[in-house]
Order: sequence, then C-alpha cells, then structure tokens
Amino acid sequence: MAPVKFRLDPANLPRLTSKEERAVDAQTEEQITTVAMADPDNPPLTDEEIDRLTAAQIAKRARAKLSLTQQEFAKRYRINYGRLRDIEQGRNVRPDTALIAYLRVIEREPEAVSRALG
Repeated sequence: MAPVKFRLDPANLPRLTSKEERAVDAQTEEQITTVAMADPDNPPLTDEEIDRLTAAQIAKRARAKLSLTQQEFAKRYRINYGRLRDIEQGRNVRPDTALIAYLRVIEREPEAVSRALG
C-alpha cells in the first residue's frame, strides 16, 4: 500500500465520533502514556523541551501584553536580544531558572520592573 499524503485543514479539523470520544475518556493515565510512548511520530516531550516551550510562552505573552517587538522588549528589560530571540523561537537554548523567573515578573509586573531598572 502506497503512503497517503494528508494535509490538515485548520478551518476544518477532524472530529472524533462519540464512540471514539468514549473510548478515549475510558483510558487510564497509564494507558495514555503507553500509547504516547509507542508513537514514533510523536514522542513525549523531554523535561528540557518543556522548559524551552514554557520560557518561550512566558516571553511571548509578556511582549504581547506590552505590544513590544523583541528588540524593544530586550532593550527595555536588559535582556540580550539574541538570547530572547532564541528562547522565543524554541531554539536549543535551555533558559536558566533566574531568566524564567525574571520573565514571569516582567509578565506580571512590567511597570515595577521598569521602575526598578530606572
């Protein structure tokens, strides 16, 4: 059997049937994990990948809240522009916990951080 190409249409996403929904809902966490681990096309994320994605989401939300470009955000909060860009793009950069904490503070209290930085 020849492979079939499939393009997902975001405007018309496939839906589970009610029978499929019940089957998924009936699975235990252990069964879900077993199925996920067995899927070679979609392996579970590593802790490092989760950290990278979390940092990217925090940085993007903070920038969006302030309507700043990456360069403006980096300059205002004294973050290396290249580092910020790499974090937001999920490049192979594992941000340290201090930077993640700093981004969370900026996200929640941007004016206070600006004042503190003078």
